[in-house]
Amino acid sequence: MSGMSTEALLDRLRADLGKDAVRTDPDITGSYARDMMPLAPSGQPLAVVLPEDVTGVRATVRACAEAKVPIVPRGAGSGLSGAANAIDGCVVLVLTKLNEIVEVDPGNRLAVVQPGVVNLDLRDAVEKHGLFYPPDPSSYDWCTIGGNLSTNAGGLCCVKYGVTTDSVLGLEVVLADGSLLRTGRRTVKGVAGYDLARLFVGSEGTLGVITQATLALKPLPQAPGTLVAGFPSTAAAGSAVARVVREGLVPSLMEIMDATSIKAAEAYLKTDIGAGSGCEALLLCQSDSGGEVARRELAALEQICQDCGADMTYATDDLAEGNMLLQARRVVLTALELYGTWLTDDVCVPRTRIADLISGCRRISDEVGLRIAVVGHAGDGNMHPTIVYDPASEDEFARARRAFDEILEVGLALGGTVTGEHGVGKIKREWLEREIGPVGMRVHRQIKAALDPDNIFNPGSMFSM
Repeated sequence: MSGMSTEALLDRLRADLGKDAVRTDPDITGSYARDMMPLAPSGQPLAVVLPEDVTGVRATVRACAEAKVPIVPRGAGSGLSGAANAIDGCVVLVLTKLNEIVEVDPGNRLAVVQPGVVNLDLRDAVEKHGLFYPPDPSSYDWCTIGGNLSTNAGGLCCVKYGVTTDSVLGLEVVLADGSLLRTGRRTVKGVAGYDLARLFVGSEGTLGVITQATLALKPLPQAPGTLVAGFPSTAAAGSAVARVVREGLVPSLMEIMDATSIKAAEAYLKTDIGAGSGCEALLLCQSDSGGEVARRELAALEQICQDCGADMTYATDDLAEGNMLLQARRVVLTALELYGTWLTDDVCVPRTRIADLISGCRRISDEVGLRIAVVGHAGDGNMHPTIVYDPASEDEFARARRAFDEILEVGLALGGTVTGEHGVGKIKREWLEREIGPVGMRVHRQIKAALDPDNIFNPGSMFSM
C-alpha cells in the first residue's frame, strides 16, 4: 500500500460515503466474498462498500486507487465463474443500491438503467410499454443488469435475440482514475470511434465499473407456442438441431435435455412430461411470432423432428401448457439437488457437434463415477453439463473438478469455446489462454494495462497481469 494506511482508507470511505455504506464486520464481508461457483477461490475482503450513486462509486475508486487497494465490483452474486469473488485485502464494491430505471423511451425503444436493477424488474417495467428486454439468464429473477453486462450473460432466448451485448447501445463507466467515461449512443446506427461499449461488456469488472447502461428494447412478442419432441438417441436430436439451423428456422427458444436431466426433472416435478422410458434426449422449442406464422414455424419444426427420428412430438399454442412443459427445463438444477450438490459447466460448441458433446459427457460421467446431466441452449450450441457430487467428500469434489476440466477439453476439441455465457472468472483463466493463444493474451494484457495500469480492478480474474 502506498500513500494511505488501511485505517486511513476506511476513514476516507466512511467520510465520503457515510459510515453505513462501509462494512467491515467479518460476517458481512464474508457473505459478499464469493459467487455461486464452488470451485473458484476467494479471499477475505478488507471492506464491503455499498454506494448509493455514481458519486459514491467514483469516490471509492479514487480512494482505493490512491491507497493501491484492489477493487472487486459485484452485483447480486449470482455468477458461476468466480468473477465477483473477493481477494484478500480488497474492497468489494457492491452496485445493488444503484437500482434505478432512469428512463424508458418507447418511441426509440430503449431504456436507461443503473447496474443494480434486477433483470426481471426491467423486463416487467418495459412490458408495461409493450416492450421486451430479451436477455434472460436462468437467475433473471434476482441477477442484476450490471452483472449481466460484466459477464455478457445470455439465457434461453439467445437463439433468436442474442446475448446481452446485442442489446447494449451505450454505457457509463467509472475508470481507474475515477473519471467517468460515457460511450455508445442512443441511435440505431453509430460508428464514431472504437466500439468502447462492447469492450466493457464481458470484461468482468477488470477494466472499469459500469454505473449506467442504455439498452435496446424489442417489441413485446406474441404469447409463444411450444413444441416438445422426444428422441431415442442424442444423435437423432442433434441431427434435428442441425437441420433446423440449415433450413433457416429461428425459433424464439430451442432447448435440449439429456436422459439424466429428464429423469431428474420428472422426479422433482412428480410428473411424466411425456418423454417415455426410452427417451435419450428432449427438444423444447417455442415460436413467439404469433398466429398463423407461429403455427407454421412449429409445424415445420415438428416435421423436422419427426424426419430425424423423434418417436414423440407434441405442439400446443396454450400458454399455460407451454409454460408447464418449459418448467421441466427450468427446474433441472433444482431437481439435481435431490441427488447432491451441483456444479454446472458452461461450454459452447458448433450446433452440429451438440450430440458429440453429450456423448463425451456420458463417457466422462462413467469414468469419474459421478452423475452428469446435460441441458443447454441447442439453438446456439451453449451447453451446461452439470456434475452432481457430495460436498462432504473430498474424493468426490476432486472427481467433480476433474470432470469439469475434462468437459472443457472435449468442448475445445469439438471446435467450441470454454464459456458461452458464464464468463472466465477465476476458474477458467488457464482455459482462456489455451483458447485464444499467446497473441490474444498479449492484446488482453495491453488493453488492461492501458485502462488500469495499477491493476486495481478485479486483479486475477480472467487472467493475471
